[in-house]
Amino acid sequence: MPDIHPTAVVEAGAELADDVEIGPFCLVGPEVKLAAGVTLLSHVVVVGNTEIGSGTRIYPFASVGHAPQDKKYRGEHSKLVVGADNTIRESVSISPGTEDGGMVTRIGDRNLFMLGSHVAHDCQVGNDTVFVNHATLAGHVTVEDFAVLGGLSAVHQFCRIGRHAFVGGVTGVERDVIPYAMVMGDRARLVGLNLVGMQRRGFARDDILALREAVDLLFLPEGTLQERTEAIAERFPEAAPVQHVVEFVRTASKRGIVQPASGHAD
Repeated sequence: MPDIHPTAVVEAGAELADDVEIGPFCLVGPEVKLAAGVTLLSHVVVVGNTEIGSGTRIYPFASVGHAPQDKKYRGEHSKLVVGADNTIRESVSISPGTEDGGMVTRIGDRNLFMLGSHVAHDCQVGNDTVFVNHATLAGHVTVEDFAVLGGLSAVHQFCRIGRHAFVGGVTGVERDVIPYAMVMGDRARLVGLNLVGMQRRGFARDDILALREAVDLLFLPEGTLQERTEAIAERFPEAAPVQHVVEFVRTASKRGIVQPASGHAD
């Protein structure tokens, strides 16, 4: 049977795996599903149409599944899906989806949400990301695998953060961040590649060199962004990181792309 502290409230209808642990003063709503090995330490609230994957640990005062902070939300029966082995630290807030965004907020596996970070309605977060203290996503944001968002950073609605990208602390992101990029500034500007992250994850030296050259070409002033993207795709057909950038840029976006600090905006 689940280990439920006497002061916790688990409403009728909630589905709990046998080895779930629920600590003091937690609240679990009637539609919540907690998979094997989920731990709510204390003073955690999980409500709404919410699924929490196996092995996820949620720390005190986190709010998971409450109604979105969106004036357009009208009480639709939307959903929040959190994957396996996530760490959700103190005072983190995560909202479910809305009718305008596909009805679901989805988070993958092995993510770390540090104190006070926020995932708004309809966001799609991949695997192995890190949200440093008080990193904030507005609605409809996509964060790809292995991205890192620095402390007190904020991402505008509908933006995309590419895989292995690094967003510096106290950075406001108003446009899409290409994969493997490092962006910083009160309004984000591209300042280089996330070389430390790539090296730590074992990327081949040839792939890193190809990516560096490709990104330099991407932001040249000559030609259009589409023309430069296609030229890069043809020049580096075997470099997987370069092709990730090409695919990302080709994908339609509402926001445009973060530009280098030196300019050359399209």
